[in-house]
Amino acid sequence: MMMMQAQNVLKIIQMLASVGVQLWLDGGWGVDALLGRQTREHSDVDVVIRLDQVGLVRRSLEDADYTMVEDELPTRFVMQHTSGLSIDFHPVYFDDQGDGIQQLQDGTPFHYPADGFAGHGTISGVTVPCVTAEAQLLCHLGYEPTARDQRDMRLLGEAFQLSLPAQFQA
Repeated sequence: MMMMQAQNVLKIIQMLASVGVQLWLDGGWGVDALLGRQTREHSDVDVVIRLDQVGLVRRSLEDADYTMVEDELPTRFVMQHTSGLSIDFHPVYFDDQGDGIQQLQDGTPFHYPADGFAGHGTISGVTVPCVTAEAQLLCHLGYEPTARDQRDMRLLGEAFQLSLPAQFQA
């Protein structure tokens, strides 16, 4: 499996931004961007996008040798490059309050708060858009966290003075 490196993430962001895609890093690279440093290896990059831009994303990436390898739309989809690099997309639509709504597999909505899209981090000194630390924490609730999830949330908790629920306490 090919690991997702910082330069790969920056290239993906630049490529999608160049065609007008609005995106926010989420997941592991989103955590590392918020922290301003890479804290672990990443097998992919998680990206929140607008649901109405899924077609644009797919066409743009297909032109760059990516293929859809998982289709769980409208919840998520994964595209993989011929080199093995993977991008896990989380499409949302925005309600009247500016909250991002992701329809989960069971049909229930997950709400990213409007202010959760105001995050910025850095990767290799480059400022990148990402969901905020508070939104990251919300995304990690409602399921049994892995050891990696616990570690990531503890790092964010320390860096952003977040009050962490019991499942993320050391």
